[in-house]
Amino acid sequence: MAHLSRSRFSWSFWRRWRVVWALLTGLLIGFAWPALSPRAPIPNEDAAYPGAAATSTWSAQDGGVLLVRPQSGRATRVLVLYPGGRVPPQAYQWLGTALAPHGVETVIVRFPLDLAVTGVRRADPIIRRYGQGRPVFLAGHSLGGAMAAQYLSDPATIGRVQGLILMGAYPPARVDLRDRSGLRALSLRAERDEVADAARVEGGLKQLPPGSEFVTIEGAVHAFFGRYGPQAGDGQPTVTRNNAEAQIVRAVLAFLNRDGQSP
Repeated sequence: MAHLSRSRFSWSFWRRWRVVWALLTGLLIGFAWPALSPRAPIPNEDAAYPGAAATSTWSAQDGGVLLVRPQSGRATRVLVLYPGGRVPPQAYQWLGTALAPHGVETVIVRFPLDLAVTGVRRADPIIRRYGQGRPVFLAGHSLGGAMAAQYLSDPATIGRVQGLILMGAYPPARVDLRDRSGLRALSLRAERDEVADAARVEGGLKQLPPGSEFVTIEGAVHAFFGRYGPQAGDGQPTVTRNNAEAQIVRAVLAFLNRDGQSP
């Protein structure tokens, strides 16, 4: 009888524990779901740029992208952009707006948890859908830049992308793009950036194709590449955000225009 009682107790205990576990799991999913499935970006949230206009739309295709296109005419080039870690796509809409009048269509990728590390190869279907025979450039800020470089380290990507733009970022340690003929690269570093290590950003040039360009955004900080507010641990800027953004746009346009396309 004692054995039977213990068995009944054991079964009753585990049945109660399964109920409690199910409730705890449900609560955990409930709290985590907003982070796992963030709301779709709303175009035109703080995305204006002086003297520029664009058409912006959200598309749920290919995992979700924010599209920024010229208001008239077909873009001659495509820029696929990987956001920084925990930064939503709309934080970079300002850059797409600034580039649109110059014939650039910007495709800003949304990742699960807003972390590019969760979908390094997201560029594959996006390039197929939006490239359409046009030159494609891949850009990334911070973690997004590292993952963009990681994506291009796969030999299967050779020929898909004409240029790489790193913004406050550097390739992961084992990534070597030095032998990628036909791939150009631009590394942008904010002068007052205290988030991305300056030595590693500049040292990352050794992992990029020969002739890669390095441009310092004077007086800027890490968070000036996107409009998402101040970032913990960042430096103190000595220029306005407008000034920094203008420097970024000039550098990016100069780089894009070297592909032989007219602005």
